[in-house]
Amino acid sequence: MTWQETGDRVSRIAAGLVDLGVEPEQRVAIASGTRIEWILSDLAVNVAGAATTTVYPTSVADDVAYIPSDSDSRVVFAEDDEQVAKLREKRSELPSVSMVVTYDGTPDGEWVITLDELMERGEKYLIDHPSVLQERIAGTHPESLATLIYTSGTTGRPKGVRLVHDNWTYEGAAVAAPGSLSEDDLEYRWLPMAHSFGKVLLTSQLTIGFPCAVDGRVPKIVDNLAVVKPTFMGAAPRIFEKAYGRVVGMMVEEGGAKLKLFRWAEKVGLQVSRLERAGKPVPLPLKVQHRIADKLVFSKIRERFGGRVRFFVSGAAALSTDIAEWFHAAGVLVMEGYGLTETSAGSFVNSPQDFRIGSVGKPFPGVEAKIAEDGEVLIKGPNVMRGYHNLEGESASALTEDGWLATGDIGEIDADGFLRITDRKKDLFKTSGGKYVAPSHIEGTFKAVCPLASQMVVHGNDRNFCSALITIDPDAAVAWAEHHDMAGKSYEEIVASQRMHAEIARYVDELNSKLNRWETVKKWAILDHDLSIESGEITPSMKVKRRVVEQRYADILDGFYADA
Repeated sequence: MTWQETGDRVSRIAAGLVDLGVEPEQRVAIASGTRIEWILSDLAVNVAGAATTTVYPTSVADDVAYIPSDSDSRVVFAEDDEQVAKLREKRSELPSVSMVVTYDGTPDGEWVITLDELMERGEKYLIDHPSVLQERIAGTHPESLATLIYTSGTTGRPKGVRLVHDNWTYEGAAVAAPGSLSEDDLEYRWLPMAHSFGKVLLTSQLTIGFPCAVDGRVPKIVDNLAVVKPTFMGAAPRIFEKAYGRVVGMMVEEGGAKLKLFRWAEKVGLQVSRLERAGKPVPLPLKVQHRIADKLVFSKIRERFGGRVRFFVSGAAALSTDIAEWFHAAGVLVMEGYGLTETSAGSFVNSPQDFRIGSVGKPFPGVEAKIAEDGEVLIKGPNVMRGYHNLEGESASALTEDGWLATGDIGEIDADGFLRITDRKKDLFKTSGGKYVAPSHIEGTFKAVCPLASQMVVHGNDRNFCSALITIDPDAAVAWAEHHDMAGKSYEEIVASQRMHAEIARYVDELNSKLNRWETVKKWAILDHDLSIESGEITPSMKVKRRVVEQRYADILDGFYADA
């Protein structure tokens, strides 16, 4: 689609919304996975002068009702019959929703219409009101509400974060400022558009003008990368963890000469990466070895991502330093960034010219940051929200009178301005021996040493040692089973097997060798299923709901300490 074709479709959708009675700054919700229609709808909502409310398609019916109700949304875009059914189930709780517009679902001629029907209404409306969209745009100001994004929080009800047009135009300008991206770049976008990271990518595209391929189906990412051949992509750490686990796991199972070659290439790549990042020369013999390693191993890894990627941007959660180093050794730069929904996503990011692995980079132009006495990161700048919707008390506690936002994250800023995030303030715990533990550091380290791992949840608050719940990646489990005389066995049988437990035990020992004594995982269990969004154990942005997991498996965790 050209920009002109996009603009024409957006105009028709926007005029259709006006025809349905949507007024400036009123809310229009979108309950859908990432797809081109999501983006067109979001742009149309803003062209109509209204504000987009985001609903994750994985949300249960209660949340699908709560968010449009709390936001007072007048129209809801619903992806398919599944999303429409959730809205129908709770229709009595949605008095403000006058119409549901579905992309793939079934219309009913009354409360549910198709996107094509909305566009037809828009076309007819524009005939009689040709200047309506120009008027709506002219009436939109920097402080006009643009987006109401509901946090996929790890605890409690989601909160609506009020973000205005100035927040998003600032984000676009801040991403464009370093000149790292141009019209010649090509993005592959799969991230949930309901997440603020996805919206930053969209506003950056509008600012810079690069094209983008859109497909939110996560299982299709690897296949699509080979077809699209993007130059950059934004992703959550789980994508890099899975890619790393798949490559390393394949090599481990292959064994023999191929594994020896792979491990040699890894060692050479890391040596070169560390010298280059330290600004030191690479000796000629090492350069020769690296050229061989690149041709035989690393070039094949890069081809899995389409062969043209200049860099990835990782956000939404912490990325393991070891995994970031491994990618850089393979010639793939993963630039970690940092922000919250409350800061319109982007606040810090590394750049291709100025990056430090293990950090989330330097602040965006115009963003200020400081560390509070208790180590919490505080942020102030043009990207900070205008408060939580209908929650004045919580807004006041999150924002100081002079505009500083308390992020809830613990971190430190080095002498060069790079920020390192230690953990979530609420996730840090103290053992009964008085030692503080940052669980995400341990969990990230484990994923880097264990290619089979999907999740690790470390527990130990007020306990005399740390324990953990571990889940195995389903794809990795199937591949592992084929090499261990368990092909065709169910996931539950594979992860419960003695051989799998022996394998994981070796990786836990390797993990513990990298930790302080009080951080080591003394006892652990493998769950018979992976954590999932559908089960309510992971947020749609792929963060573990730590409290939910600990409560759900309290009997296992308590059992670890029964004899202590």
